[in-house]
Amino acid sequence: MATDYDAPRKSEDDSESIEALQARVPDKLSGTTGDEDSDNPSSFDLPGADLSDLELDVVVLPAQQDEFTCMSCFLVKHRSQLDHEGAEGPICKECAA
Repeated sequence: MATDYDAPRKSEDDSESIEALQARVPDKLSGTTGDEDSDNPSSFDLPGADLSDLELDVVVLPAQQDEFTCMSCFLVKHRSQLDHEGAEGPICKECAA
């Protein structure tokens, strides 16, 4: 027997009201947070928050002997991803494709 996958599906759940569906879906626009966020309220940043006074400690490692910086995408890649050395410098396989 062939099944028509393009035909609309009909089931008993199709008759459920919009109010019942909205009651099952959590309100994402409300200001309340779930229980998983209540123990760490600073786990997210608000859009437009001023973070200029925040200091971050970042350790920057120098380029290793088996790495290069692609002159097209400016990402540090492993030597195994080197496609060719162009006039401007090394180019990775993703940028050469």
